[in-house]
This record gives sequence, structure tokens and C-alpha cells, in this order.
Amino acid sequence: MDIFDVLTLIGGLSLFLFGMNIMGQALERRAGGNLRSLLSKLTTNKLAGLLTGLGITAVIQSSSATTVMVVGFVNSGLMTLKQAIHVIMGANIGTTVTAWVLSLAGIDSGNVFVSLLKPSSFTPVLAMIGIIFYMFCRKDKKKDTGMVLLGFATLMFGMETMSEAVSALRSVPAFQSLFILFQNPIMGVLAGAILTAIIQSSSASVGILQALAVTGQVSYGAAIPIIMGQNIGTCVTAMISSVGANKNAKRAAVVHLSFNVIGSVVWLMVFCLIKSMFSPTFFDLSASLFGIAVAHSIFNILCTVLMLPLSNFLEKLVNRLVPDAKQPEIQSELDERLLSTPVIALERCHKVAANMAELAVSTLKESVDYLHYASPELAVSIRKKEEKTDYYEDILGTYLVKLSAKQISGADRAEAAKLLKIIGDFERISDHAVNILESAEEMQGKGLAFTEDAISELQIIASAVNEILDLSLTAFLSDDLNSASMVEPLEQVIDQLKEQMRTRHILRMQQGVCSIDMGFIWSDLLTSLERTSDHCSNIAGCVMDMAHHNMNIHESLRSIRNESEEYKQNFRAYVGKYTFVRQ
Repeated sequence: MDIFDVLTLIGGLSLFLFGMNIMGQALERRAGGNLRSLLSKLTTNKLAGLLTGLGITAVIQSSSATTVMVVGFVNSGLMTLKQAIHVIMGANIGTTVTAWVLSLAGIDSGNVFVSLLKPSSFTPVLAMIGIIFYMFCRKDKKKDTGMVLLGFATLMFGMETMSEAVSALRSVPAFQSLFILFQNPIMGVLAGAILTAIIQSSSASVGILQALAVTGQVSYGAAIPIIMGQNIGTCVTAMISSVGANKNAKRAAVVHLSFNVIGSVVWLMVFCLIKSMFSPTFFDLSASLFGIAVAHSIFNILCTVLMLPLSNFLEKLVNRLVPDAKQPEIQSELDERLLSTPVIALERCHKVAANMAELAVSTLKESVDYLHYASPELAVSIRKKEEKTDYYEDILGTYLVKLSAKQISGADRAEAAKLLKIIGDFERISDHAVNILESAEEMQGKGLAFTEDAISELQIIASAVNEILDLSLTAFLSDDLNSASMVEPLEQVIDQLKEQMRTRHILRMQQGVCSIDMGFIWSDLLTSLERTSDHCSNIAGCVMDMAHHNMNIHESLRSIRNESEEYKQNFRAYVGKYTFVRQ
């Protein structure tokens, strides 16, 4: 093996790792909806968690990535530690899919139809289809499909390049001696663990082992301990990702390590006993690509069979290894670890944005209540909720900008943009709640009070504002187009109510019933309520625009007002519902 073979090996390894990476990312984007569906099935049920971990890992082709995702879920409170244990177990089985795909490279037959299953036979066709999809299709899903095919072709080409580069090693005595050394189970485990820790992917390290197997120098007696070590080495990524996380996230990472270490130690002992007592000739046979895939799957399944009944013990063990902190921890609602899986990160943003929306609406309603039932406790509640809403907007805005910089589909990018727009409107609604509170406190400080007519009018516009808040919240939380369509006609009615109330108040001042000071406060109150309805209109308009794949809110609203018969009917209904009794 000369320097050119070494360079070819490095190039093949680079293509292999690159292909695996871009294929996993494209698969993740392509299966975004399915990933959300898998996530929604997470329960305390062991089998459901196991299958979820298996499914997600089979899609993104990396148990390390799945475990980092799980650490992020636990850190965000999206998943309990008990759920995480079962998902991690499933991830270890899901990661064996890659080895089975790579084993196709070992097919050798004179039969034409069987030979067609060999990657070297069909990857050129897949690469051609992939580049056509990627370069000439406009839809994101088709582009992602093309990237999946290109990634797979690159991965398999890198695999074949590595195999060809190392084939000359079959006659190198030093290489033979190296794998004789790895027949010592402890050395094999260490070699597998170190290699996997360096490249941070057990799937990739198994692929490298399969590439080396073409030399015929890798026996099953050496390959099996290396596979066991690879399961330990893959824990490095999760352990690194848990740095700075809360205690439960650290426990999830330790679960991954404990599961793989205990499983490897137990089955390594069984392996050593079988080897010393029976000395099966099978261990001396040269490992094939297919055989390594089988061994990889059997080992991970055996580890899961061993540890699944002991999941409660595993939970207690990690609770002891990572004890509770002396000081209470602040739980991060948006964990940056989730950004490695943008589809899941976006789903988490939806949940946090929903919490923010409900909080903002609740704050505004409390401020309206304060106008009639003032209390120090209610004032404190309004200000605390407004501060919490500001905090939500800050963390969500920052997180969504980072998410938008990732490689995500056009639909997800539009969804992130929609959330960025909408959280700004909900934050402004909470600001108007504080404005209303301050107006009420100014009235109290100056010893002013509403007249009976003013109270009656205020109740009418407050009822209209409460309804528009509920409609816009429902539209956002459920993507309810019916509720969204009801917002704009009600917003126009609230605009009219505001102008009528200003006119009526001027008449009361002219009659000496109300003071000028009260007039300023009244104007501020009406402005806050009317602007709240404006933000509700923005929210509903954004929901409708997203449904129609259009982000020009003002144009959409003008179109609705001028052309929609439904809008006109709803407007007339709201005019009749919210009207002042003539004095």
C-alpha cells in the first residue's frame, strides 16, 4: 500500500462521511411531518418509546444525533427521563440500518438480477436521478429527494473507494498482525470505542469496519468486540452535548452511556466465555459485509432485550450518578441542541409560541377586568405576565433566527417567518395590557371615575375586544381559517366603536359631565383597545396568508374587505351585536 492508496483511502472516507451527513439531513427535511408524528407518539409506554427512537434514528441515520436530540428534549421539558430511556434503546437498534444498506456492496453473483442489487450497479442511476431532481425541480420536497439520492450515491461511492484503497492490505503482514491483536476482546473494544469517539458516529465506524473487511483479514473474533466498542464510543457526542444542560438532560446522556457500557460489558463477558470454553471456528472466519451487519444488529437487539426490563433500575442508577442539584435549576424552554434537528426545533417553537399567545391574551383580559375590579394582586399579575411575554418574544425571536439559518425546507422557513411576525403582535398585546393598567391607576391616583354611560360603553367595546382576542388565539393555535376570517370584520367594528365613543365623550365634556383629565385617560384607553384589535387582525391575516402561501397581509385584508360577501355578512352581524343604545 503506497502513499496514493492512503490518499485514496482518505478521499473515500471523506466522501463516505459527507454522503452520510447530507443524506441524513435531506431525509430529515423530507420526512419532517413523519418526524412530528413520531414525536407525538412519545408516551411512558416502553414499546412506543422504543419504536419512536428506532424510527427517528432510521430516518436521520445516526443514533448520536437522536440521543443529542433526546438530551435537548429532556432539557426543554419536552420529554421525561423515563421516556428518554426507551427512546435511546430504540435508537441503538435504528442505527443498524446503515450497516444493512452498506452490506449491499458485498453482493457477488453471476446472476444479472442479483448483481443489480449491488450499489455499484444502481448508484450511478440514483445519482443521475438525484441531480435532475436537485437542479431542475422547484419544489423543496423533490429537491430533498434528489439530495437523498445524491447523498446515498456519494456514501456508496466513498465506501467502494475505501474498499479498493485497503484491498492491497490483505497481503501486508503488519495489517494482519493488527487484526490478530484486535482478536484480544479488550483491545477490540478499545479500538472500536476510540475510532467511534473520534468520528462521532457508530454508523460510520461500522461502515469503515465493513470496508476493511474486504481485505479478508477481519475475523468475526476481532469484528464483534470492535462493534461492542463502537457502541461505547458513540456516547461521546451525547455526553458533550449535555454540558451546560440541566440535571435531567445530563441523566439522559448518562443513560446512553450506562446502557451501552452495561450491555457491552455483559455481552463481552459472554463472548469471552464462549471463546475460551468452546473456541468456535466461526470466530476465525473472515467477516463479510453482510456478517458485520448481522452481528451489529444482533448485538444491539441483545443489549435492548437485556436492559428493557431493567429500565426502572437504569433510571434509579442515573439518578444516583447525577444527584439533584442543591440549587433549583432554570429549565430552558428552547434548547439549542434541538437545532440539530430543525423539524423538531420548529415544533418546539410552536409550543412555546402557543404558551406566549395564551399568556398575552390572558394579560389583556386581566387588564380589562382591572378597570372594574382593581386590586393590587391583579396589578402585580398583569405586570409579571407582561414581563414573561417579553421574555418569550426575546428567546423565540433569537431561536427562530438561528433556526432559519439552518438547512430547512421552504415550508418550514415560511412557518418560522410566520411565527416571528406573530410573536411580535402578541408581545404588543401584552404591552397594551400594561398601558390599560396604567390608565386605570392614573384614574385612581387622581380620584376620577367613569360615568354610568361611559361604563356601559366600555363594557360593549371590552366584550368586542375579548371576542376578537379569542378568535385570533383560536386561529393561531389551531390554524382555524373560520375563526381567522371572523377577525377582520370585528376589527372594523371595534374601529367604529372607538370613534363613536370618542364623539360621545366629547359631548359629555361639553355638557360638563366629564372632565378634561378624564378625557385624556379615556382617549388612551380607547387607543389601547383599538390597537389590540389591530394586532389581532395581523395575527389572523398571517394565519390566512400562510394557508394560501402568501405573506402580503395588507393586500389580503384589502381583498377580503372589498370582495368577500362573507366579510360583509359578518360585519353586519357584529354591528348589530356591538352597538350603543341611543341616549
